[in-house]
Parts: sequence; structure tokens; C-alpha cells
Amino acid sequence: MDQALVKTNFQFPGQKSLYTGKVRDVYNIDDRFFVMVVSDRISAFDVVLPKGIPYKGQVLNQIASYFLDATTDILPNWKIASPDPMVTLGKLCEPFKVEMVVRGYLAGHAWREYKAGKRELCGESLPEGLRENDPLPRPIITPTTKAVEGHDEDISKEQILASGLVGEDDYAQLEKYALALFARGQEMAKEKGLILVDTKYEFGKCQGEITLIDEIHTPDSSRYFYSEGYEQRQEKGEPQRQLSKEFVREWLIANGFQGLQGQKVPEMTADFVQQVSDRYIELYEHITGLKFVKTDTSRLQERIEKNVLAFLESR
Repeated sequence: MDQALVKTNFQFPGQKSLYTGKVRDVYNIDDRFFVMVVSDRISAFDVVLPKGIPYKGQVLNQIASYFLDATTDILPNWKIASPDPMVTLGKLCEPFKVEMVVRGYLAGHAWREYKAGKRELCGESLPEGLRENDPLPRPIITPTTKAVEGHDEDISKEQILASGLVGEDDYAQLEKYALALFARGQEMAKEKGLILVDTKYEFGKCQGEITLIDEIHTPDSSRYFYSEGYEQRQEKGEPQRQLSKEFVREWLIANGFQGLQGQKVPEMTADFVQQVSDRYIELYEHITGLKFVKTDTSRLQERIEKNVLAFLESR
């Protein structure tokens, strides 16, 4: 039985703090480095689901590492090294308190808002007559707040600037970087027969310089469609074949859960957990063009601790 990593509590030399997010455990080392352990936890509707997904953390970490390395010509990023398949060690940055969501198609949350009658999202106007999964006239940025707890909230550029969450000059640069990263992601996806539909980026400042942080172009932060058959499915009004976490949200919705108060997470069967794991591995292989190599999961905690300690000792 493949094991899933759902909790860590390491004590690394120089450790100042541990932040446990929905999926990632982030260790502050001497206010110099972040050790980000990407767990196998899975969240949807801002709720961490009760079971971990084997290999999910490895998939997310290795996809993010792949794209961080492929976009260093656009802007600097936080990564220093990946000492373990589930770990990235990087520069400690001060994060901006907004996430930059870029959308090229009307899907997911944007479609649900549009279907409900809204024609403006985060200050961006949406034309009439669009169908689910139609391309937008141009990629748009629909930022969200970064909630410490609970749901992230849609917010407009005007609200961000008025509230002082981000300064005007910095925000202009964040927009420029987000659109450039999205264009690169779409280009790389196209080469692999995929469509990058939407994604989110997080940025911070490291020694005064805007820096890309966290993950990038993973199935947790992005939605992908298969290019083949896309137009035919749109013409027939059929659902698109997609590689993203949206199918987990759809499964939860179909089973009566949307993260609302009083709702109970449906039982995650072993078969469903395996399906989710397979889908994550499928995305890794499609988007990178590389064969996914499953690492030994029998002693995950020991392996991660050993690899991180060896790297820290070498610094």
C-alpha cells in the first residue's frame, strides 16, 4: 500500500518556526531559508479533505520545480534547490497579500459567477453570450486576497490599491509578470497538447526585488484542458477533458459538499483516492513530457528529514 504524507513536525537546526498550510508545511531556517515540504494533503473549497493522496506531494513539487527553472528569464524566483522529491528549499521572501489569478477561458469559479448572472469579475468586464469553457477575448487577471483562514475572496485592482495591500508601482509589475508567466505556461502546455486555462501566481519581495514564490503551473494552482477535441466538444456543448483539481471539486459538489457550513465531506473511498493519485501522475507526465518515477514511500518522514539535513549541513 502506497503511503501518503499528511503531517510533518520536523526539528531542523536553526528552525525558527513552522507554518502549516492547507497542503504545504513551511519551515523557517534562521530567517534565511524556507524549507517547503509539499505534503500529500488535498484541499478543495478551502477545506483540507480527510485523506491524503499518495504521490501528490511529489507531483506538485516536481512540476513546480520544472516550471520555476523554466521561467527564470522572466523574473527571479525563490527556489535554491530541491533536496528531496517532496521538498523545495528557497530564499525567505516577504509575500504580497494577494494572489494573482490569470484566466484565459471561462471556467471554474469564473463560469459559476457568470452563470449566476454576473458580467464583471474583479473589475474585469465579461462579454455576453459566452459558454462554459469558451476562450476569453484576452487573458484577464482576477486577484484574490490571501486568507490565513477560511476562503480567499475576489478583489479588484482598484480595491487592492485603495487598501494599500500593494503599492501602485509594484502592482503594475505584478500584472506584467503574471501575464508573461501565463503566456509562457500556455506556450509550454501547447507543445504538450494541452491548454493552460487558468492559474494563480504568488509573489513576494526578497532583498527589495519582486520574486516569484510558492508553486507554479501545478494541478493545485492551475486548470488544463486537452487540446485534441477541444473545439468539437465546445461546438457540441460537451464537458472538456481536463487535467486539474476541478474534477475533485465536481465530485464533491455531486456528493453534496461545497465547503458550506453544516456540510459534511463525503467518504473518500480507496478507489477514489487511487483515481485522484493517477490523475495527478497523468498531469505530471503530460505537462513535463517526463516519465513519473515513484519514490519509495515506506519511510517518508525519515527520507525527507535525512535529505534536508544533508543539504542544510552542506550550506
